[in-house]
Amino acid sequence: MNNAIFQFGKPVNEPVKAYAPGTTEKIALKKALTQLASEEWDIPLVIGGKEVRTGNTGKVVMPHDHAHMLAVYHKAGEKEVEMAVDAAMAAHRQWAELPWVERASVMMRIAELIATKYRYLVNASLMLGQSKNPMQAEIDAPCELIDFLRFSAFYAGQIYAGQPYSDTGTINRMEYRALEGFVFALTPFNFTSIAGNLNLAPAVMGNVTLWKPSTTAIHSNYLLMKIFQEAGLPDGVVNFIPGQGSVIGRVAMASRHLGGFHFTGSTATFNHLWQQIGANLSSYVSYPRIVGETGGKNFIFAHPSAPADDVATAIVRGAFEYQGQKCSAASRAYIPASLWKEVRERVGDMLKEIKMGDVMDFTNFVNAVIDETSFDNIMGYIDYARQAPDAEILFGGGGDKSTGYYIEPTVIQTSNPAFKTMTEEIFGPVVTVYVYADGDYEETLDICDRTSPYGLTGSIFARDRYAIETAFNKLRYSAGNFYINDKPTGAVIAQQPFGGSRASGTNDKAGGTLNLIRWTNPRTIKETLVPPAGYGYPFLGEE
Repeated sequence: MNNAIFQFGKPVNEPVKAYAPGTTEKIALKKALTQLASEEWDIPLVIGGKEVRTGNTGKVVMPHDHAHMLAVYHKAGEKEVEMAVDAAMAAHRQWAELPWVERASVMMRIAELIATKYRYLVNASLMLGQSKNPMQAEIDAPCELIDFLRFSAFYAGQIYAGQPYSDTGTINRMEYRALEGFVFALTPFNFTSIAGNLNLAPAVMGNVTLWKPSTTAIHSNYLLMKIFQEAGLPDGVVNFIPGQGSVIGRVAMASRHLGGFHFTGSTATFNHLWQQIGANLSSYVSYPRIVGETGGKNFIFAHPSAPADDVATAIVRGAFEYQGQKCSAASRAYIPASLWKEVRERVGDMLKEIKMGDVMDFTNFVNAVIDETSFDNIMGYIDYARQAPDAEILFGGGGDKSTGYYIEPTVIQTSNPAFKTMTEEIFGPVVTVYVYADGDYEETLDICDRTSPYGLTGSIFARDRYAIETAFNKLRYSAGNFYINDKPTGAVIAQQPFGGSRASGTNDKAGGTLNLIRWTNPRTIKETLVPPAGYGYPFLGEE
């Protein structure tokens, strides 16, 4: 019997490769890109470890070259979702009862396979299938997913070590059970690392999952599923079921075995599915755990003491990296009148230098948005601003979907702090600027706080420390991730635990103990060493 009391050491964040000219990693990545671009995959469902092909198929194309097909994928119907529920529940007991170190060891093996054997293939899959440049792909998966896995193993050990006090004559213990049913993981297109973590964070704590991947991230998500299997993740622990969200969600939410819902995506979808869970409460074995990270309308707020160059760089990087398709992307900015001329000029200078195009050309900073629906939605906002009397498009505003779904980085200026593009989530390369009078700093902070229903990320730029403290307090609930003198994107696992509240989600901070503890169902165990032999207490005695 292995009776070691083992703890995983605290890891360090996976180093980010730069892919500079002439480096071995750049050569390896280009080779992987060429390989995957020349292949056409047939992507099945994976249920209980077995590949299932339904014949009801969809296409996976490159967003930056939508005539180029990367794969055909099979869609799950109601029957296949029910099969996945059965497979998950069949795997539940054995996986949940496996010692936690053994489960965590599987996660560590997945991380190592991604860091070494599959690093460039994973990176290339994100670039081709989700139109990410090399840096955006690198910081997603491999790096962030590796960090999720390694730190989850470390944090799981901390959770399991948390035990209650035992008084004289008793032994008290805490058992961190898995949830009693399966976890439904509904994952987004924009971060493959999040897609992996929405499944594996519950799994490391002993849970089993149904994984409904985004239809626009299926290529990289399927590659992950194959890596999970190679690493020894037992059959049925994660069940991969692409298909129509409404069909899969309806069957999953109706199952009496739904134990949890792990979600990243739109606020509207999250609200709808939470309502479905509420309508089915009487049928569940237990109240399902609901954890979600949803929308954002993230801000950059500059004080008159802020350096203009710093603010301009934060706008360009924060709003336009990965075409603004990040939950944390900067999409509104509040700039004092005294800084605006310099900030505007600097932003314009940078946008003149930025190139947009195919991911295979590493000189392109901006690539395509994810699909035609997204393209049309974003262009709708830009066209609205173009026609509005209280807004002006300063930079960009163009779009072309003939070859790929390309939209120019777009900067809008408005005189109305409640303008449509200041309040609604766009999820594209669009940022709107409101210029305020220098003397209205605190009043404008209040406007920023109440303008949006979201509360995900935001940043304050200032040299004046009193101004920073004022913003810190006034914007307390405006952002779950708050940045001082930095762009509001780029949270790193274990350094800036990520999540927001208000309409941005349940703020359970992915990548840390706060999230992992949600996937446990604790049981307190008390053992009395010498039980009492009679019912009486001293107060019953005669005077």
